[in-house]
Amino acid sequence: MTEKTVNTNTAPAQAGAYLVHQARRRARYALVFFVLIAAFCLITVLNINIGNIPIPLERIVEILFTKTGNPTEVNIIWKIRLPRILMAAILGGALSLAGFLLQTFFENPIAGPFVLGISSGAKMVVAFAMIYFIQIFGVVSSYTLILAAFVGSLLSVGFILLFSRRIPSMSTLLVAGIMIGYICTAITDFTVTFAADSDIVNLHNWSKGSFSGMNWSNVGVAATVVGITGGVTFLMAKPIGAYQLGEAYAQSMGVNIKAFRTALIVLSSILSATVTAFAGPISFVGIAVPFLIRHCLNTSKPLVVIPATFLGGGVFCMLCDLIARTAFAPTELNISTVTSIFGAPVVIYMMLRRKGGRK
Repeated sequence: MTEKTVNTNTAPAQAGAYLVHQARRRARYALVFFVLIAAFCLITVLNINIGNIPIPLERIVEILFTKTGNPTEVNIIWKIRLPRILMAAILGGALSLAGFLLQTFFENPIAGPFVLGISSGAKMVVAFAMIYFIQIFGVVSSYTLILAAFVGSLLSVGFILLFSRRIPSMSTLLVAGIMIGYICTAITDFTVTFAADSDIVNLHNWSKGSFSGMNWSNVGVAATVVGITGGVTFLMAKPIGAYQLGEAYAQSMGVNIKAFRTALIVLSSILSATVTAFAGPISFVGIAVPFLIRHCLNTSKPLVVIPATFLGGGVFCMLCDLIARTAFAPTELNISTVTSIFGAPVVIYMMLRRKGGRK
């Protein structure tokens, strides 16, 4: 009787504690999303306002909503700064989401498109397309570049998966990915060395990594590809959550492991390819942002982490792009230079944290 009485008395307290815990989790999620959205809006305004020709806030609002005002300022906002800002947000989110998918696939937070050599593979095939397709067809479309980058991404991933069957250590596998990246970069440099100067003008600028020169056509293509891929990724939130608990558990929940892992690779490759095709190789975003988002949310729940990771990647790249074009204006830094400055310390912290045995 005593034991039953204790259980009866503690049940409401346990239920109350659970409800309080759930409320705190939801409040934490809401706070993180609020901060990300606020940061997105603030950085958007700063990106539009700051430049060789600063534009006051009141005129920014007027031009955005009415497209009227000083013709020069209207053209600067609508034809130069706004497409660039949106591309930084879209591609930054895509790169972060690709990193999240690769980290899920390899079950390691250090995995990312740049570290595993996937971006370098995409860059290599895009370089071939930009040099040789232009010679043959005279022009290269955005979809051709995305397809070329996708093929390069799959080639790199294929080699990594081949190595993974023989290399049980994840740290060694990551080193193999870095070596693949170096090989792809060497092949790209070799190709560029013997190409005609007229064929490598665009390639030279693109290979540095930058969001400059974007237009609304680019925004439309990138938004379509990333939107569809991101939507499919979000719909896979439930099997991703099951997979995070182990393959055996995922199988018991009805997940086809082989098809699921293939989907992760294809989706991450499409996202990485889209980023590389438009903005060139960008480093550390795919590793640092998913880690920071999970740390802020204090959860790995895909239904929450996926949209937060996409939004966080967009904010991160928009901020880095703002720094890249204004820190030493009129000279513009490579976007990877800035992302490395902020992303590399996060990766170092992650490695030290794992070395210390803390999850």
